[in-house]
Amino acid sequence: MQAGGVISALNGGGCKTWAADFASRSRLSCLRERSGSLKCFRAKSGWNAPSTSCVRVTSEIAANTSVQELGGARAVRIPPPAHPTYQLLDIIRYALAEDAGDRGDVTCLSTIPEQAQAKAQFMAKADGIVAGIALADMIFQEVDPELEVEWNVQDGDYVKYGLKFGTVRGSARSILVAERIALNFMQRMSGIATFTKQMAEAAKPARILETRKTAPGLRLVDKWAVLIGGGENHRMGLYDMFLVKDNHVDVAGGIKNAVAAVDRYMTEHNLDLGVEIETRTIDEVRQVLDCISSGKSRVTRIMLDNMVKVTPSGSVDVSRLEEAVKLIDGRVETEASGNVTLHTVNKIGATGVTFISSGALTHSVEALDISLKVDMSVDSRM
Repeated sequence: MQAGGVISALNGGGCKTWAADFASRSRLSCLRERSGSLKCFRAKSGWNAPSTSCVRVTSEIAANTSVQELGGARAVRIPPPAHPTYQLLDIIRYALAEDAGDRGDVTCLSTIPEQAQAKAQFMAKADGIVAGIALADMIFQEVDPELEVEWNVQDGDYVKYGLKFGTVRGSARSILVAERIALNFMQRMSGIATFTKQMAEAAKPARILETRKTAPGLRLVDKWAVLIGGGENHRMGLYDMFLVKDNHVDVAGGIKNAVAAVDRYMTEHNLDLGVEIETRTIDEVRQVLDCISSGKSRVTRIMLDNMVKVTPSGSVDVSRLEEAVKLIDGRVETEASGNVTLHTVNKIGATGVTFISSGALTHSVEALDISLKVDMSVDSRM
């Protein structure tokens, strides 16, 4: 599907052919083939993983924030993270296809004349950090390249209730087709960015990280929102960092066995990745430090899990975390996790840990309320 091609399905033009093709084959395969992507997915039935030779690497998106590489987005302040097997445009097209179904937007088709023009304005319905503007640009570009979108703010700016911060002009059908998809992404991303900003400020001098506790299929989007909010990204997935957690340690037969196994694997596969080991006790911290002292381990970070306690009276006890940080003494990076809230994060950050990770940044997000109201009155710009 070419840029703007989804609109033909959503608005009725060629809908029957597109929908029949989409329904008869692997859904993601159909999307990728029609978008000009490599035919990475076998289309005979169900889901098939992409072959290695077909993987589309998106690291250039993170490295270069040009308009062209972000599918026409015009307001890129903070570039998105990269993933080796899918891109932001794939997410957008899948979301649009989910809405289109096999008939397109029957409400727009029945109530709005094809040639009707309109403008619509984005308005903040709550105070917070706005995020998803660059992504919304991509959505409008994909739905209808002739839509004109203007913004008064950029990703990462603070908006107050009632602020009208963006305008879309063009086909009324196109605006309404894109409306809910754009708002769904923007509201979620803005909620993540707003909470991340609060946590990042409170955590200083430590740096706040999210985790892999993201909405399935939306990891790029969720992690981008964290960056916009002033946080940093933890590992993207299972492939870009070794993170040896309690279950790995238990199955491997202890920390030293697990660390040795990781070192062997890295050597055998010629890998140069970060290695983080989760610890739950001071004794486990000492075991990891013994591995590091041997000179044979490539551990780069120690996770200090659940070493923060909140007493019944509400006070925050970080004494065990402080002991662990002092014991490590800067030999490797440290990461505190567990019991991380706005109430505890400031005291955790003051212990000297390098990072603080919080799954709540993405798994417990409260969306920021944003509306897009269509105005059918005469617009001098049209």
